[in-house]
Amino acid sequence: MIQEKIDRINVLARKAKTAEGLTEQEKAEQAALRAEYIAEFRTSFATQLDHTVIQRPDGTKEKLKKTDKNDN
Repeated sequence: MIQEKIDRINVLARKAKTAEGLTEQEKAEQAALRAEYIAEFRTSFATQLDHTVIQRPDGTKEKLKKTDKNDN
């Protein structure tokens, strides 16, 4: 996500905390920007986990395995 969008998220968050609040248009913009940010974060984090390796005490290395969310 480009820095201008992150800055805009922060500006809207600060404005939402003031007595003035956000207009309906600004609320929609904030929701869209947040959704975009979260989607990019999840993609980036998934990529990071795909490249993560666990090193066991015996020196062997093992890639992380994908699991189903519903597994307990």
